[in-house]
Amino acid sequence: MDPVRTCVGCRARVSRSSLLRVVDRGGVLVADEKAVLPGRGAWVHDTDACVDAAIRRRAFGRALRVSGPLDTQTFQNTHQRNG
Repeated sequence: MDPVRTCVGCRARVSRSSLLRVVDRGGVLVADEKAVLPGRGAWVHDTDACVDAAIRRRAFGRALRVSGPLDTQTFQNTHQRNG
């Protein structure tokens, strides 16, 4: 049985394999494709709708427990370029 995680964009609980892990690297949001980077991670569907919802609701900062500003623009630009 695959572990279950909650998408920070749509708040749906689904298997970990269908979500993308995102971590904070020095104040910049980075996609963790292999889910191996150290630190706290947030899980999101790899769709524009869920990523946009999470950014709009500032869910990444809360899920990652970041107290300062978080650069989501780089991740958003990279994500939209990849699909």
